[in-house]
Amino acid sequence: MWKRKVMKKKAMVLMKKSYLSMLAVCFLIAMLTTAYSVSTTFFNLQIPHGPSSTDAAFTSAVSNSEAILEIADYFFKGLPFQYIFHGAIYNAGSMIINLLSTNISVFFSFLRAVNSFLYDGPGMMLVFSSISIIFAFFYQIFISNILLVGEKRFFLENRSYRKTLVSKIFFLFKLRCIRHPAWIMFLRSLFQILWNITIVGGIVKHYEYILIPYILAENPKISRKDAFFLSKQLMRRSKWKFFLLDLSFLGWQILSLFTLGLLDLLFVNPYITACRTELYATLRRNYVLSRSPRYEQLNDSYLEHVPSDDELLISKALYDDSQGPYTKISYFAPEQYPVFLFSVQPPLKAVKSPVRADRKYDLLSLLFLFPVFSILGWVLETLTRLINDGTFENTGALLGPWLPIYGLYGILILLLFKRLLKQPVLVFLLNGALYSALEYLINVISELASGQPLRNYSKFFLNIDGKIYLGGAITFALIGCAFLYYLAPRWTDRYMKLGHSKRILICLLLYTLFIADIALSVYLRLTAS
Repeated sequence: MWKRKVMKKKAMVLMKKSYLSMLAVCFLIAMLTTAYSVSTTFFNLQIPHGPSSTDAAFTSAVSNSEAILEIADYFFKGLPFQYIFHGAIYNAGSMIINLLSTNISVFFSFLRAVNSFLYDGPGMMLVFSSISIIFAFFYQIFISNILLVGEKRFFLENRSYRKTLVSKIFFLFKLRCIRHPAWIMFLRSLFQILWNITIVGGIVKHYEYILIPYILAENPKISRKDAFFLSKQLMRRSKWKFFLLDLSFLGWQILSLFTLGLLDLLFVNPYITACRTELYATLRRNYVLSRSPRYEQLNDSYLEHVPSDDELLISKALYDDSQGPYTKISYFAPEQYPVFLFSVQPPLKAVKSPVRADRKYDLLSLLFLFPVFSILGWVLETLTRLINDGTFENTGALLGPWLPIYGLYGILILLLFKRLLKQPVLVFLLNGALYSALEYLINVISELASGQPLRNYSKFFLNIDGKIYLGGAITFALIGCAFLYYLAPRWTDRYMKLGHSKRILICLLLYTLFIADIALSVYLRLTAS
């Protein structure tokens, strides 16, 4: 048996001890997955009236509400009640739709594809819209769902191990254990959608399936039948209590709507997830102690029992290297889960030495990283637009796959923030400020040179002169942290393994292509004008 007050009290105690790390995890999940859609509204809110003027790289040019409006206009054109899809009623409805949905969505990608077919007919736009559905589907299955399981893993470990790393949300990627959990999570979503048709059955199955991500976080190799069976058994007499628990959060969630999701981001998401984690831990403990059917599949005893240093030393001494490669690099980090004792071990090739973010970068390495990061930026923006809008277009000023602002930004953060690596929160804030200043300057220069800024963010609620907006600063702060702490060190390590002559040759080739692209782009613009 469990009580709501007990769950909430334990969650609050846990938040007092690990608030920043829990906040960071929920923030990353909100930014990288389709969960917590309301949380990102505060810094990505778009004004719902007037023609679309946004050119944000990581936000859909056609919002979800606009996609619904377009298809409604097509089918109800000329009917007397068409007016309800416009004006004040539409503005209020669009706000709710955009609050409760995300741009990376298979459903809304499908709506945009349908609109493309209805308004433009068969053509390249329809092809790109169809590709966007595929990309959105695979992102949901192999990235979003896997990260959601990783979030549950972090909260499960954080209950007993106070120094659990935020990077734990990527643990399935590190284990190279993706396809099986992705398949189970996909079936969970599919069955949920089918049950939703019956409405009542959808509510019941929502609570029956709700613990599947936690079960996968504990045992990623569990079979589909066992995962569904255990979730059903654990929730057998707890569905109504779980519903009341969710109902008790309603006040917080309504209050969060008035803050455009900011309260969700700062408190509600970590609080609710911590409560649900405590609930799973309680139900799991009772189930295992009662030796109920298939309890042995809940096989991670170290989530409850924290081993002493002596136990760890004995376990490592008796550890069989054939079961996994972690004994070669594992260490006993205080108050962290002993990963070499986890039931699932990665292949040997997946185990790499820790990333040294504080490594030194010579001139040749910096010259290499500038074009590489410029190309990465182009790829990120192109794929994001393809998924969000179903369009394939070059968002940069050059003809080729380069966005030099990314390269310049990457080099600047490597040079400026190297001594602040041990303060990730400060680095995150400075990254956002640096990119904002850089983009604002580039837009001012572009406006002086051509009469219009390179990008127009005037449709966003929180923007400065239409040249920068809060959501862009936060997005690039995350990208900058990924580059500073992981991508740049890894890429440089691989680059340095090449011979000196090969490194010089690669740089010469990259810069030859880059300079040629600049020359050709300038020439075409001059001839066009």
